[in-house]
Amino acid sequence: YEKRSLAISSNIHPSGFDELMPKTIATATVDRLLHHAHLCQTSGESVRLMQAQNGKGTRPMS
Repeated sequence: YEKRSLAISSNIHPSGFDELMPKTIATATVDRLLHHAHLCQTSGESVRLMQAQNGKGTRPMS
């Protein structure tokens, strides 16, 4: 417990998680994700979106 780090990224603010799942589950999920968390907010254009729009995104494995 609390011996490793985990990085999670999302384009949805934690307050918007109730749009994806029922409010009680969203509240419990955010509570567990943010317990002892350090939040890093970024801004600017999405590199992955830009690459995908330019045809340089990921390709399915064959």
